[in-house]
Amino acid sequence: MASSPPHPPYPGAAPGSTLRHPHWWQRPALRYGAVVTLLALSGLVILALVREQTGTQGFLVGLGLAVLPVPLLLAAFRWLGRVEPGPWRNLLFAFAWGACAAALLAIVANSFATRWIATTTADPAGADTLGATVIAPVVEETAKAAAVLLLFLFRRRDFHGVLDGVVAAGFTATGFAFTENVLYLGNAFGTDQLTGGSGIASVTAATFFVRIVMSPFAHPLFTVLTGIGFGAAALAADRQRVRRVLLPFAGLLLAMGMHALWNGSATLGQFGFIAVYGAFMVPTFGLLTWLVVWTRQRELRTVRTELPAYVVAGWLRPAEPFALGSMRARRLARKFAREHGGKPAARAVAQYEAYATSLAFLRHRGRAGKAGADFVTRERELLLELWHRRSAARPALEHAARLTAPRVPYGAGWAYGPVPAPWPVQGQPPYPAYGENPYRR
Repeated sequence: MASSPPHPPYPGAAPGSTLRHPHWWQRPALRYGAVVTLLALSGLVILALVREQTGTQGFLVGLGLAVLPVPLLLAAFRWLGRVEPGPWRNLLFAFAWGACAAALLAIVANSFATRWIATTTADPAGADTLGATVIAPVVEETAKAAAVLLLFLFRRRDFHGVLDGVVAAGFTATGFAFTENVLYLGNAFGTDQLTGGSGIASVTAATFFVRIVMSPFAHPLFTVLTGIGFGAAALAADRQRVRRVLLPFAGLLLAMGMHALWNGSATLGQFGFIAVYGAFMVPTFGLLTWLVVWTRQRELRTVRTELPAYVVAGWLRPAEPFALGSMRARRLARKFAREHGGKPAARAVAQYEAYATSLAFLRHRGRAGKAGADFVTRERELLLELWHRRSAARPALEHAARLTAPRVPYGAGWAYGPVPAPWPVQGQPPYPAYGENPYRR
């Protein structure tokens, strides 16, 4: 069995050398440690600030109520990304950034800006309104967008399109909304403790209804616009530098505008909130939901369209493109592997599905002239990852195809999908000719 290709030479190494000698600040362990430390310190500081404002009892009440929508939102965004699921470490980073770093930046910057405006204008009420409608949208959306930007820059191989941007933005915004809800609900509970409010008529109940029941999707909705901008930039070719800069910036501006409209609805009179909610928030939520679901289906079609080329080359079996392009077939394949090979087999099948999807997207970008200079190397890496997991994945995917794919006449019997290509010698991967990327323009 062939081994994985060697890493490309590290920048600055001697010509022809494959040894990697990164500087101490470029080591992955150090980078991970720095990120974890930064997020942990941010979390401790934001915890202390929120507890100071709400009190211990208010903090616990706010925490218990604010956590309710979090699993549903995270599950929804995870479902959207199931076609090509990203690493959990990326999603955990996005959520932690939103809940800790972005929330801390927003609290500090919003408080400072509002106090400065109030001191300068001697109008505290006007400063609060200006802070909510202008300062907060700019600060908060920029702080949340930073997580998506970092993933876009440093996890580029996991960031391929619109859905990757949506998922990253959704996890970040869900974390941010969680921390903000703890603060608002904790303060509401403290107000009820002072005024004696309780039950449905309490401030806590009203805050819970507005933030948790009616608008748990508000912050994710705003930041998803930024995520779509980054996802569209990821689809652009490397040479389209202006587009790769303008698209995320345009998404960020839309997020700020929607956020400002939402925060400003409280100043539009008695029915301003209901008007903005019904006329803008709900339609925008429906439109974006349709867009991301349509994008998800288009990505599945891309898998079914691009992978047959690797069937002809002998890398995949004929039934695999259809099975890999169907979420139901994928689920059945993992179930079959778990029943017959246990959790390791199911994990191998899930990895096989993810690598095959990445391969399909890579080929699609190549045919569109948008692949990078490492197209050939990346294609070879993905094909070898599939080859190493073929023993567990192929029986499971063929079983799933038999259950889900339509049968077509073939010879004297039936077949699933395209006509099988000649299979290579047992144990040897069917290497195609590697060299100049034929898709680059």
